[in-house]
Amino acid sequence: MNQFSDDPRFAGILPFEKRVWLSSPTMHGDEQRWVDDAIRSNWVSTVGENINEVERQIASFIGCKYAVALSCGTAALHLATRLAGEKLYGQAQPNQGTLQGHRVFCSDMTFSASINPVAYEDGEAVFIDTERDCWGMDPVALEKAFEVYPDVRLVVIAHLYGTPGKMEELKAICDRHGALIVEDAAESLGAKYRLNGSWVETGTLGDYNCISFNGNKIITGSAGGMFLTDCEEDAKKVRKWSTQSREAALWYQHEEIGYNYRMSNIIAGIVRGQLSYLDEHMAQKKAIYERYRAGLADLPVKMNPFDAEKSKPNFWLSCMTIDEDAMAPQVRGAKDYLYRTAPYKSSPMEILDALAAFNAEGRPIWKPMHLQPIYGPHAFITAEGNGRARTNAYIAGSGIDVGADIFDRGLCLPSDNKLMPEQQDQIIEIIHRCFD
Repeated sequence: MNQFSDDPRFAGILPFEKRVWLSSPTMHGDEQRWVDDAIRSNWVSTVGENINEVERQIASFIGCKYAVALSCGTAALHLATRLAGEKLYGQAQPNQGTLQGHRVFCSDMTFSASINPVAYEDGEAVFIDTERDCWGMDPVALEKAFEVYPDVRLVVIAHLYGTPGKMEELKAICDRHGALIVEDAAESLGAKYRLNGSWVETGTLGDYNCISFNGNKIITGSAGGMFLTDCEEDAKKVRKWSTQSREAALWYQHEEIGYNYRMSNIIAGIVRGQLSYLDEHMAQKKAIYERYRAGLADLPVKMNPFDAEKSKPNFWLSCMTIDEDAMAPQVRGAKDYLYRTAPYKSSPMEILDALAAFNAEGRPIWKPMHLQPIYGPHAFITAEGNGRARTNAYIAGSGIDVGADIFDRGLCLPSDNKLMPEQQDQIIEIIHRCFD
C-alpha cells in the first residue's frame, strides 16, 4: 500500500475539494414538478399518472408495445426470469421456483442482480465466459455450453457498462437450440445495436427484457426498473405478479404467488422528469469516454471496447485495462488486497487508491460470477469448454478465463456526467503518475 500524500510522484497535486463520483444522479428540476404533482394529487403509492406516462414514454422510446414499471431492475429481472421459467416448464407449486431442477446459461462478468433471480426460482446458473471485443457473453463459449448441456432452454445475457454484447450471434445460437433469452439492459438504456441491418434499442433484443433506473444509472428514479415486451399477455402477468397477484375480487383473493414489486408514483415522477435528458446524459458520457481515450493514449492501457459497426453504446461508465506487460504485482483476497509499485507499471488497485487519496471515486471491474464464493460449485464454460479443473499435475492447459483477466487488469474510472474537463485532466494526470 502507498501513502500518496508522501509519494514524490504525486507532488503538486491537491485533492479535489468536492468528491468526484463514479456516477451520481443528475437532477434538472423537472423531476420536482412531477413528484409534487403526485403529492398534491395524493397518488403516492403504486398507481398514478406518472407511472402510466413513464410506461408509455419508455415503450415508445424503446420501440416495444408494453412497459411495466417496477420497484427496481432486480424486480424486473426476477419476474422476467420467473416468466421464462413458467413458459418453458409450466406453473410451479407455491413452494417451488419455476426453474427447479433446470440449468440456465448466464453472463459471467456482471452484477449479481443478473444472476440471483435464477436462484430465486430454484434454478442452477451455468456461467458463460466473456469475449474481449465488447466484454459481453462469448458466443463461442455459449455454443460450447450447449454441447455440454444440450437440455438448457434459457439464457440470461447482460450488456456491460452500457455496451451491447454480440447479440446477433448470441440470438442465432439460442434460436438453433430453442432457448429463450432474458436481456439484462439495466446498464444500457439508450444504447443501440445493429441487428439484421437495422438499428434497435437494447431492451428489445431478448424474449424478456429489463432496464434499471437505479441511482447511478444514466437515467434515474432513485430506484425503479421496467419489464419490456411486445406480448400483452406477458405484460399483464408481470403486472399481476408485481402487485401481490391479487385477483379481481372485492376481498383479497390470491391464486398465484405474488410480490410487492410495483413502482411507486413518486419514483415514476422522478423518472418522468429525467427522460427528456437521456440524449444529453449520453452525450456527456461519450465526451468523458473520448477525453479518457485521448488523454491515456500514451499509456499502456486500453479503454473498454465496443464494435462501432454493430453498436452505439450509451457510455455509462468509462473503464480501462492495463496491458499485461505493464501490470505491477497485485493480489486480491476475499476482502483485502495488496500491490507493489514498480517503475513504469501500475495496477488497478494502486490507481483506485490513488484516485481515492485525491477524493475521486473509481471501482474495480465486476468480479466474474464464477469467482464469487456463493457460486463456487457452479459450472463455468469458456471457449475451450469446461472452465473448471482443466489441468492437473500431468496435463497442461491454457486455463483461458477472459472475465477473470479483465477483472484482474481493469477498473472503472470516474464517469459522472457532471465531471468537468479540468477535473478529468487531473484524474488523467494522477493515472499517468501511477506509471512513473
